[in-house]
Amino acid sequence: MEARIMDVSPIRVVLALALWVLLMMGASSYYVWNWLRTPQNIVLQDNVYIIERGSTLHGVAKDLNKKGLIRWPRLWVFYAQLQNLSKIKAGEYQLAQRESPLSLLSRFQTGELLQYHITLVEGRTLTDFITTLHRHQKLSKTLVDKNYAKIVAELGLSIEHPEGYFFPDTYQFVRGDTDKDILLRAHLRMNEVLHQEWINRAEGLPYKTAYEALIMASIVEKETGAVFERKEIAGVFVRRLQKNMRLQTDPTVIYGMGELYDGNIRKKDLRTPTPYNTYTMHGLPPTPIAMPGKEAIRAALHPASGNNLFFVAKGDGTHYFSATLDEHENAVQKYQKSRRSNYRSSPVELRLEE
Repeated sequence: MEARIMDVSPIRVVLALALWVLLMMGASSYYVWNWLRTPQNIVLQDNVYIIERGSTLHGVAKDLNKKGLIRWPRLWVFYAQLQNLSKIKAGEYQLAQRESPLSLLSRFQTGELLQYHITLVEGRTLTDFITTLHRHQKLSKTLVDKNYAKIVAELGLSIEHPEGYFFPDTYQFVRGDTDKDILLRAHLRMNEVLHQEWINRAEGLPYKTAYEALIMASIVEKETGAVFERKEIAGVFVRRLQKNMRLQTDPTVIYGMGELYDGNIRKKDLRTPTPYNTYTMHGLPPTPIAMPGKEAIRAALHPASGNNLFFVAKGDGTHYFSATLDEHENAVQKYQKSRRSNYRSSPVELRLEE
């Protein structure tokens, strides 16, 4: 009996052990691979996971393990390193209802971050834009309590007055973006739109520069919310400029009044000179008074032809246009017996000496 035991070949023992090790390795590899690929339920609020800036793969693995999203953080990291997938991207991720360790790693590699959007509305001022930006909780606020000069400096722009220089549109962003990021994108977009519209402008316009067209566009934007009227209103103002008539538009007066405006315009306000009071000055105001959209810019550069020199708000969001002062005064009596807080201006030959 002892002889038979002694006859067992050492080679066979080694081979048996090797086979056992291989089998165990194969089983372990299969188990690990199956774990990496198997989806499991995500138990996070709104299924949102955040990787902070500066986070490491090891740190994220520990956090995922703590939140119950992966069972073996070291194996997850080892696999990522083995596959050269260690560079994850910081940000906010919208996870599916079920995710596997591999799908999580893939998400963090591609950087498909959760997107938000914010709309900057036409006809608003830069102050309004910043207020809108600061209301969004996902945007970082860097321009709090800063005046226009400081904002221009923070943005690094080579402009004197920022009004009108930011294109109203809907912008997408991700968590961690700042108010500056959105404004810089809006500024770049405005430059692109204005440049394209300027090179395609109509002939014979009374503008020396694209900036003057931007000023006019801001006035047109404030005058009407009716898209079909914009070119007609632009035509009235262009003809008034060409005839050296005052623009006499209330939105410029309101802008010049600043915080003194309480919702009403009085005769004394129309007679009080400011750089923006187009009832007392000729020509365009020194800067835009709001952020014009593309249609207002296009209207300023492609005004409607005709003889109209006046218009008055009808009270339904549209205007009545007139070619003569008599016709206009009759329309004023009909449509505007008193100025209201929502009154849109109606150019009229105001007698300032009265």
